[in-house]
Amino acid sequence: MELRIEQATPADAPEVSLLVKALLEEIMAKTGVPHFKIDLDQMVERCRDFLAGEAYTIFKAVSAGQIVGVITLSECRALYTEGVFGIIPELYVAPAFRSQAVGERLLQAAQGYGRGRGWKRLEVTTPPLPEFDRTLRFYEKHGFSITGGRKLKLAL
Repeated sequence: MELRIEQATPADAPEVSLLVKALLEEIMAKTGVPHFKIDLDQMVERCRDFLAGEAYTIFKAVSAGQIVGVITLSECRALYTEGVFGIIPELYVAPAFRSQAVGERLLQAAQGYGRGRGWKRLEVTTPPLPEFDRTLRFYEKHGFSITGGRKLKLAL
């Protein structure tokens, strides 16, 4: 399989958004909880807006002209991280392309990008549920370590 990893542009927003929608639907199916409200049109518009700025970046995995995986990166700042760092809000590989190193290649692109921006670290959250043990093992295999806590949210 020929695979290219490229930085996404605002023109990629519709295809990227379809993959992120699939990710969110997969999470909700595994947990049985409607965690996310999905409005594809709004997601595409948000994706275009985010990509037009400087604090949000997406890398896409392309095979035979089709985007088969994405990793999104958001730049953040915190005193506990000793400076600027990156968060991975979404990483998704289409099911037919899993276990073919697509996710690994996307993570490598993210790491290189972060180093180039002077980030001190990358952070990612996985749900603390048995259904996501495979996801947790994937990140641990690629050098991530558990730092504790659980992700919480408050709607504003």
